[in-house]
Amino acid sequence: MARNITIAGRHIGQDNPPYVLAELSGNHNGEIERAFKLMEAAKATGADGIKIQTYTADTLTIDHDGSEFSIEGGLWDGHTLHSLYQEAHTPWDWHEALFAKARELNITLFSTPFDATAIDFLEQLGAPAYKIASFEATDLNLIGKAANTGKPLIISTGMANLSEISEAVETARKCGVDELILLHCVSAYPAPASESNLLTIPHLAQAFDVNVGLSDHTQGISVPGAAVALGACFIEKHMTLRRSDGGPDAAFSLEPEEFAEMTKSCRTVWEALGSVNYDRTAAEADSMVFRRSIYVTEDIGQGEAFTVDNVRSIRPGFGLKPKYLSTVLESKASRAISRGTALDWTMVQR
Repeated sequence: MARNITIAGRHIGQDNPPYVLAELSGNHNGEIERAFKLMEAAKATGADGIKIQTYTADTLTIDHDGSEFSIEGGLWDGHTLHSLYQEAHTPWDWHEALFAKARELNITLFSTPFDATAIDFLEQLGAPAYKIASFEATDLNLIGKAANTGKPLIISTGMANLSEISEAVETARKCGVDELILLHCVSAYPAPASESNLLTIPHLAQAFDVNVGLSDHTQGISVPGAAVALGACFIEKHMTLRRSDGGPDAAFSLEPEEFAEMTKSCRTVWEALGSVNYDRTAAEADSMVFRRSIYVTEDIGQGEAFTVDNVRSIRPGFGLKPKYLSTVLESKASRAISRGTALDWTMVQR
């Protein structure tokens, strides 16, 4: 089992409740006050952390309307890459205020940097961890730059094959990362639940000896809970105030009430995992009386034979175990026994 990692004092690993991260992305819709409201809502859901994204349209792409830079079909149909990122980005001049808001709310805030300048900027703000997006999982220079900060590193693996993931992990470790989380991810927006392939989660954990989580783009809250059942210790999910408000990520984001339910569900699943156990639990103690056992069902005289008419296996469970019924039926009563008596061996003459 991979060792725990710590982000801003919160331990993350198999022996801790799953870390739940609310991804704000572009759901601020260009309004810093809406970003503040999203952060307040995220705190109220019980999330452990909030994540933003640090880039500009010009650090991700160029302003070009050629076919290679245009999006056709899907959620962002009609956009160029530049126009989409211009709409969705979180302005850098908001960042200091957003980090201050997180401190006010007593919730952890960190970011996904998309280039070296973003990491330098976030270092000035005291970011406690870095998340590498799926689309940058093959950018080994970016991974190395983030790893060199010495902060915990989270890498989404969407679209990356096993060899590419291996290169990313090797780069992070060579650059000094001791605290690493891989997030299984399907980079589709929204992602079909049928393509989630959650059985990849335990395989990733075993293959790379790391803690593993899920960056989820499915609609609804079912998939994250299933991921926790398979060992995910970190859940990232997009959140919005209201899907009806629109925005680049609204269609696959949860509203606050849904996010709160997901958070509760993931932690309940984690609690339910427990350990391999065949002992009676404390909660089962009161239920023992409802087991079946052998009772006298008709008055029996001393020396009278036990028969299928005068003894039966019934509830409650205060008598001999049902497995002894055949032995009892070959025996006689050692004394007179009243109907409704729980049979014990002192009443059996063998």
